[in-house]
This record gives sequence, structure tokens and C-alpha cells, in this order.
Amino acid sequence: MDASTLTYIFVGISFALYIGIAIWSRVGSTKEFYVAGGGVHPVVNGMATAADWMSAASFISMAGLIAFLGYDGSVYLMGWTGGYVLLALLLAPYLRKFGKFTVPDFIGDRYYSDAARLVAVICLIFISFTYVAGQMRGVGIVFSRFLEVDIDLGVIIGMAIVFMYAVLGGMKGITYTQVAQYCVLIFAYTVPAIFISMLITGNPVPQFGLGSEVTDGSGLTVLGKLDSVLTDLGFTAYTEGTKSTTDIFAITAALMVGTAGLPHVIVRFFTVPKVSDARKSAGWALVFIAILYTTAPAVGAFARINFINEVNETAYAETPQWFKNWEDLGLVGWTDKNGDGNIQYRAGAPFDGKPTFDGEKRGPNGERVITNSVTTSANEVYVDRDIMVLANPEIAKLPDWVIALVAAGSLAAALSTAAGLLLVISSAVSHDLMKKTFKPEITDKEELLYARIAAACAIGVAGYLGINPPGFVAQVVAFAFGLAAASLFPAILMGIFSRRMNKEGAIAGMLVGLLFTFAYIVYFKFIAPEANTAANWWFGISPEGIGSLGMVLNFLVATAVSKASSAPPAEVQELVDTIRIPSGAGAGHKH
Repeated sequence: MDASTLTYIFVGISFALYIGIAIWSRVGSTKEFYVAGGGVHPVVNGMATAADWMSAASFISMAGLIAFLGYDGSVYLMGWTGGYVLLALLLAPYLRKFGKFTVPDFIGDRYYSDAARLVAVICLIFISFTYVAGQMRGVGIVFSRFLEVDIDLGVIIGMAIVFMYAVLGGMKGITYTQVAQYCVLIFAYTVPAIFISMLITGNPVPQFGLGSEVTDGSGLTVLGKLDSVLTDLGFTAYTEGTKSTTDIFAITAALMVGTAGLPHVIVRFFTVPKVSDARKSAGWALVFIAILYTTAPAVGAFARINFINEVNETAYAETPQWFKNWEDLGLVGWTDKNGDGNIQYRAGAPFDGKPTFDGEKRGPNGERVITNSVTTSANEVYVDRDIMVLANPEIAKLPDWVIALVAAGSLAAALSTAAGLLLVISSAVSHDLMKKTFKPEITDKEELLYARIAAACAIGVAGYLGINPPGFVAQVVAFAFGLAAASLFPAILMGIFSRRMNKEGAIAGMLVGLLFTFAYIVYFKFIAPEANTAANWWFGISPEGIGSLGMVLNFLVATAVSKASSAPPAEVQELVDTIRIPSGAGAGHKH
């Protein structure tokens, strides 16, 4: 069987499994819908948390960014991994002890204010929709390439699948679906990595393969080979960075604290029976996450080596089919600038932005005609970062079943996170807006109906964002982390550790952090992208890292406003003390 048929089989079986789990775990109460009834085993919850946290950005995009950014791409690896540790140690156990379903619920009660709850809901929706846009784009890319459907139709199919198990099964369905998705995605990520590590270095362990010698007789290690080849082609050495230390620190900090403020990950710690189980599931999740995250740098390095070997100085007419398949989707582009019929891969931008194809017109070599070529650059090739993990098995000429496995795994990664985000959005609308703010008299059954309606609406918006994506998957996700860092994280942290922080300070801090970060990103990415250079950035911080500055502003404004206004009520200060007391950690705090 060919790769396309195998992909249909693998994806079909995995989707049938997800939908079957959703039907089996259909919920009948809001507690089951929001937190799976609070009875999930720590190991199971750890696996589900890992799947929830490892999105399309982790599976599809991160290794692609590392492949092309080299040293600079390590910020994503450090930020996301460090952020999870921060969340597990600093926030999760205390929030679990507080005993609330959602982040806005914690903020609303801790800051004794429906206005604070409303601001938290707005922040959460901003963050979640920004994040889910990246997931739906990943779904569209996978469907379009491997199932040979239009990208837009691929997004719609993904929406339908998520609708089935998120709306039917709620958190209970999502939890057990994510366990299955973790098994699929980690197998799909590591199997090709092992194959390719063997081919390039002879070492079957990718993590060790990254430091091993390549088998081409050069005597160079993988990183040494990349440094040598890339500098010969005019690129910066793979192991050298181009970003300033300030920007690297800012991006890493934004990703770390943004991870710790992500609502769809935090809510997972409410699905276990007690606080000690929240700590255990955090540890298990870190183990499961580490398997992929320690493999990603090797996958990125191997992908860049294979891409250069397969493409550079190759006649277009002799390029393998994978190159032309991705070109047909607009995710790879080549223009013959010197008229020799060969592909020249060099440093520099080949096109003004992404390649703009002139309809279906073909050039003299059979290539799609591109209208926005940059004549000042010798580089003739554009490759979308998001395709590298997906294309890697094809580039390395691995068996068709491995290609199909990667397609199923990438869909599992994107859909698991999309489902978690959509559930967070629906619970924010039904629980925090309807039940806690606007219609407190509604019954449990009515609240569950509102949650399902909100989930359905959220899926529609997510689909639109997937069809009209605002950037690379990992870049879009980085913006979501920046917004979380600047808005929710400081409010949560001060809510746990500061007795003096009041509602006025928290609300002011969240609004300033969110608006500043959002405005900065929108300006440099959408209003004036031509100004998006280090010379124009505040303090040399890029839009990907500006969430760290937004976080600092949040802390400063919140502290200043709280000191200028009255202290929280005595019972709230007492509540803060109770959250942090480790004794009695086996039960949630009642109030």
C-alpha cells in the first residue's frame, strides 16, 4: 500500500478510537464536563497533561524552528520546558488546594470581584483563541498534504472531530482521548527519529545521535557538519546565535511564565482526587514530555542535514516527489534565478515574504511560477518551517508506514491541545460568565447546555482562525504564551503569595499587561511588519518576547494600585494563608 492509503487507515483508526472514547465517556454533569469528576489517576492525568501541553507547536513546528534557527531556536525548548517545571512547582498544587474549576473562578473568588473574574475571562479567551489558531493551522497542513484535501477542508474535518469528543465527553472524554493521543504522538515522533539517527550516525538513540559522528567519512559530528555546511552556504553557523542576549532572555522568560499561566494546562490539576496527586501527575507529565523534548533538537538537526543533501545543487527535474508535493501546497517554493535549472539553497530571502504563486502556471522546468522573487538574493528556495517534521520521513526515504504514522501523530498533537483549549473557553463562558456572573440561578443541566453551546461556537471561531492563520504555528503559539505571561500569571502568582494584593491592583495589572502586549504584537506583526527589526524594538525585545515586559508592567501596576487602595478583607487574607499551608493537603479548601 502507498503512503496515502496507509495514512487514511492510520488516521481513520485513531479518529475512530477518539470518537469511541468520547461516546463511552459521555458526561452528564458539569463536574464531569469541567474536571472529569475529579477522579483521574495521577499517571493517567500525567499522560493526558503531556498530550494537552505538547501541541502542534511542539510536534510539528518546534523541531522545524530549531532546524532553521539553530542555536536561536533553543529558546522554545528552554522556555516551554522550564515553564512546565515552574507551573508544577509554583502554581498547580496551590490552585488545586483552592479547589476551583477554572482560572477565572480562582481570580474571581481570590479578588472578591466579578469584575476581576470578567477581566480574567477576557484574558483567557484572548490567549486560548490565539493558541488554538496554531493548532488548527497544523491540522490543515497535515490533512492537505497527506490526505490530499484542500487545507480549508482539512481544518473543517478537524473541527468536526474535536466537536465530537469535546462537546460530547467534556473533560472526561478529553482526558481519556488525550491518553490515546499521547501514545500515538510519542510513537509517531520517536520512531522516525530513531530511523533517521541510525541512517545519519549509526546511533539508534536520537539524543546521543546529535553528538555522534556522521557516517559520511568526514569525521565530523552532526553539529560540526551543520556548522561547516551552513557557513559554506553563507548562513550563520548552526551553533551560533544571531539574537541578542536580552531578546533570548525575554523570549525564554515569556514562554516560561506563559506556560505557567496557560489555563488549559492548569485545569488538568483539578481532575485528580487530591493535592498530593496533583504533584504526582505533574511529575509524571514532565517525564512524558521529556521524551519528546529531548528528541526534538536531534530531529531538527537531522532534518536540516537531509534537506540540504536532498535539495541543494539538484536539478529541479530530478528533485524527489516530496518537494513537488509540498510545492503544490504552497509550502515550498523555488524560482530559477540564474536559469541553470538547478536549485541553489543559500543564505538570504528568496522571496518577498512567502512565495506568491501565479495561479497554476508552470515555468520551463515544471516549477510553479512565483511573482515575488527577490533578485538581490542568490537563494532560490523557500521552505515553510512547519513542514520539516512532516516531510522528514519522506526526505529520509523511510517506509510509507512511517510517513502515515507521522501524519496520525501530528493530528493527535494538534487535536489534543485544541480540545483542551476549547473546553477551557466553553467552561469560562458557561461557568464564569453565565453561572457565576450573569445568571447564577441556572441549574446544573442548563449550565452544561451553555458549556456545549459555547464549545460549538468556539470550534467555529477556531476553524476560521485555522483557515486564516496569523503566522507560523510556533510563532502564533509564542504570542499566546506572551499574552498569558503578561495577564494571568502575575494575578495567579500574587493571588497565592501576596496577602496585600487586592482586586483593584489585580484588575489594573491584568488590563495593562494584556493591552500592552497585544498592542505591541499587533503593531509589529500586522500594522507595520516592515518595522519589525531589532532597531525598532523596545529594549531590543522582539514581539515573541514582549510578554516578559508586559508581565513586569503587570506586577508594577498591580503593586502600585494595591498600595494606593484599601487592603483586601480579612477573610481573603486568611484564605491566602490557608492555601499555602501544606498540612491537610489531602483535601481541597472549602469556603
